[in-house]
Amino acid sequence: MSMSTISTFQLFQLVPDAETGRLWFESRLWPNGPICPICGIGERVTARKGKSGFYHCNQCQEDFTVRTGTVMERSHIPLHKWVYAMYLVVTARKGVSSLQLAKEIGVTQKSAWFMLGRLREACGDNFEKLSGIVEIDETYIGGLSKNMHKHVGEKKITGTGATNKTAVLGMRERGGRIKAKPILHTDGFMVRDEIRANIELGTVIHTDEHRAYQVLKGMGFEHETVDHRAGEYVRDGVHTNSIESVWAVLKRGIYGTFHHVSPKHLGRYVNEFTFRLNEGNVERHTLDRLDSFVDGVAGKRLTYKDLIH
Repeated sequence: MSMSTISTFQLFQLVPDAETGRLWFESRLWPNGPICPICGIGERVTARKGKSGFYHCNQCQEDFTVRTGTVMERSHIPLHKWVYAMYLVVTARKGVSSLQLAKEIGVTQKSAWFMLGRLREACGDNFEKLSGIVEIDETYIGGLSKNMHKHVGEKKITGTGATNKTAVLGMRERGGRIKAKPILHTDGFMVRDEIRANIELGTVIHTDEHRAYQVLKGMGFEHETVDHRAGEYVRDGVHTNSIESVWAVLKRGIYGTFHHVSPKHLGRYVNEFTFRLNEGNVERHTLDRLDSFVDGVAGKRLTYKDLIH
């Protein structure tokens, strides 16, 4: 076995069927034995006789499985296929389409799309604030104006790069973690609120000359800028190259793998790419990266109705 990754063949040897898939998830979600997802107590849990993988909580009188309270709840897809889907999401740098996943695991494209939506739900919610040197930049996701209908959203195409596209604000800790999310506007008020929520006071922030970042003055941050309009991209260690590399990967994935992402689902796709970049250090073994993924599945149930709402 490689020191940093495992092949698809090796993964199938580790988790060849639904039963080993169940045991794999239980060992990671319940390292000290089954815990009731309803009341959170594990001391009064008993296994249901004759039903492998089913448990009963004598505290709250509820039955549950390892799927209960996770993104896999009420899914009829066998658990070893969920393991393989997680493996693909973690290792495919530009993502995997629902059409490709459907072919890989033998389900319908609709089931694969729902499955991937649930897995992206597990990629969100990193509440730890960024610190040190943080680069901030924004990008816009959507088709080229010249390829759009004459009227999109009842607004005439003007030809500007951001017209009728969705803005995504990104923050990258130099040599560290990434946070990104779609935002309604790139004005100073919205940018200010996102910075306050995600970056520690006293942090050194690098941006370009976008006027929205003028709000950083007096907020308790050290602010340095580079002027891209003047052809300046690096000055004495000040740059936004790291966060811009995130946009390169995100756009290659969206336009090359998924082709189109609607604004209402964009946040989950952004979460997937940032999770993969945050947890995708090649020095970390693939199984460790899968463990990080499994850590996020609990408490993230997503129904089909909620996904398409």
